[in-house]
Amino acid sequence: MLRARKAEIVLEELQRAYPDPGCPLQHRDSFTLLVAVMLSAQCTDARVNLVTPALFEVAPTPQALAAMEWPQVRTYIATCGLAETKARRLVETARLLVERHNGEVPATFEELEALPGVGHKTASVVMAQAFGQPAFPVDTHIFRLARRWGLSRGKTVEKVESDLKRCFPRQLWNSLHVQFVLWGREHCPARGCRPTCAICSRLLSGE
Repeated sequence: MLRARKAEIVLEELQRAYPDPGCPLQHRDSFTLLVAVMLSAQCTDARVNLVTPALFEVAPTPQALAAMEWPQVRTYIATCGLAETKARRLVETARLLVERHNGEVPATFEELEALPGVGHKTASVVMAQAFGQPAFPVDTHIFRLARRWGLSRGKTVEKVESDLKRCFPRQLWNSLHVQFVLWGREHCPARGCRPTCAICSRLLSGE
């Protein structure tokens, strides 16, 4: 089966299952989204959504978070994993936002990726979800599914991202990366797809 046909099947099923996927991380604005995405590293979105409401009550802005010490921040995010490292980076990032960006989250990849703990994937999520810029963040779910579904043979995140961007229209990237993640959690996890995985079933049938 040609890769283009595989992409058509994937798109059909994802659009059918999640016509309006939204963003799984609860946030109020670009700053709280940035914090939530930084916390989601090696942590589930569900866990992040449990801890961020209390954190956002005391630190709803870069200025408020910058005024905190990292041990205080750690108490709010202790169950997220890598809490000390994340707390330090959150405070450092908040202070840089105040010092360099007038307390605003920058809207460019270059400026975002210059912040502590903000890699390309995190920057891509913020650019897509906060600023509406076309991006295709690749996490472990997307990396796995792209290879499992024959959309990419890439062995790096960068290569898989490049292949996916060629498979799908630019205007769909922002919703597709969320749809991929949701499908991977519900129908096609790391240990193998479930009977409910219509995508694997259709691809295997060679239709």
